[in-house]
Amino acid sequence: MDRELEKAKKFARQIARSIEIPRFYQEKKREVERSRRLFSSSPLVRECLTLVREREDRIGHGIVHVRKVAIDAGAISLIENGPVLPMPEVRRMVLLAHIAGVLHDIRRMENDHARVSAGEAAKLLAIFDLSAHEVAAITGAIGNHEAFRPADPLKDPAARFLSDALYDADKFRWGPDNFTEMLWDMVEYRKVSLDAVLTRFIKGMEGIKRIRDTFRTCTGKIYGPDFIDRGIEIGMKFYETIVHKEGTRP
Repeated sequence: MDRELEKAKKFARQIARSIEIPRFYQEKKREVERSRRLFSSSPLVRECLTLVREREDRIGHGIVHVRKVAIDAGAISLIENGPVLPMPEVRRMVLLAHIAGVLHDIRRMENDHARVSAGEAAKLLAIFDLSAHEVAAITGAIGNHEAFRPADPLKDPAARFLSDALYDADKFRWGPDNFTEMLWDMVEYRKVSLDAVLTRFIKGMEGIKRIRDTFRTCTGKIYGPDFIDRGIEIGMKFYETIVHKEGTRP
């Protein structure tokens, strides 16, 4: 990443630090931390992370992104399934959410990346200690995570929930993370200039706003718009400062 882009990234992160963290991490801190512990302790998750690192040139967003998606998808599962399912079932659902989160962008830089990533995940998971039903749920969720396209119908309620949880955790990243991590990962991967970023910035912001009403789980509908609103605040402060104020461009 060139010096101008590096300064812009630092400036965006500086703005983000001035914005309060999303309500999800304040009000659901216990579930997020529990999901993180389960994520860190799972041998299957570690194997999936190894597979992703081996293919990191194909995923665009980077390991930080997939870890956050996986942990938040697991937290959503704890929040919504914890009160109603036996704990062994809840832990298994969290594991599936973690695996789906780690693998969801494994072919991110290809056309129709959700479907292609689902196909790649199916091949990789064939050797894992998972049932065919569980693999189908994971790959169904991965195939359904792309924004602005209808989700394929999934008959099994648990598979539908997994799909919705993965989608929402992925779209949480369209909040503050978009301007602290995701944008810069993509810029570095594609070798574009800051001027190119700014040229497309407002159109990109409109896309982020459209995500606000697409969350699928009960938890996502409660907390997702807050992520988006905070991301929009960061993005507009970043853009307006760089573009409209003389002498303040990083």
